[in-house]
Amino acid sequence: MSRLPLGLQLYTLRDVMPADFVGTLKKVAEMGYDGVEFAGYGDLTAEELKRHLNNFGLTSAGSHVSFNALDNDLNGVIEYNKVIGSRYITCPYLQLDEIKDMEEFKRLADKVNAIGKKLTENGFVFCYHNHAHEFKRIGEKYALDIFFELTDPQYVKAEIDTYWVKKGGEDPVAYVKKYAGRLPIIHLKDLDEKTGKDTEILNGTINFRDIFNAAGELGIEWYIVEQEDFEKSPLESAQISCKNLSAAGVGIKNAR
Repeated sequence: MSRLPLGLQLYTLRDVMPADFVGTLKKVAEMGYDGVEFAGYGDLTAEELKRHLNNFGLTSAGSHVSFNALDNDLNGVIEYNKVIGSRYITCPYLQLDEIKDMEEFKRLADKVNAIGKKLTENGFVFCYHNHAHEFKRIGEKYALDIFFELTDPQYVKAEIDTYWVKKGGEDPVAYVKKYAGRLPIIHLKDLDEKTGKDTEILNGTINFRDIFNAAGELGIEWYIVEQEDFEKSPLESAQISCKNLSAAGVGIKNAR
């Protein structure tokens, strides 16, 4: 079982960061995370953000960027992320469940392929991040699977979110294995069966051990922790996930 870099998706701290974006980055670094995956940049210039990342010893594990921004300001996305040192650009959401026919699906896939091609040509890896709604069936297939069939694996990779796979009715282990070699980033998000909500990593019921053991064959390059529901403070939960992964031998050694 290999030790891969561990990042925190900053949407986890969406209620904390507006008050002190830079100070919260520092706290994430102090927990022991290798990097952060952005969901917004706190109104900082790319140069300012890169300086803070360097100061705190953090890597940009990538950016979640809306389809609107990718479609309308791709050059701006490329320029900003080159400066902050991102390698991965991820579209976090598409309304795949609302697509009515295959022609509409193909038109969307063509747009996504074009975005992915330009990002690839500029040195990035482009991914799509799932939720549960893409597990709506269109004919005999899930909308998410149709999306990945219609997009070019050279230009469009998967960032599978384990919790949303489970909520969509599939086994996360089997589903991530389905996209082996097309899965550079995985969102580690655990499920509390009692509440039906997500919880700190390894405090829930998702079988992460089999995912960790298969990370090499899956081609995973980054583990990204994300949490959306909280019984504790978001910062405390992020720290617990980091500690749990360290104790399991897949996260940072001696996480604080």
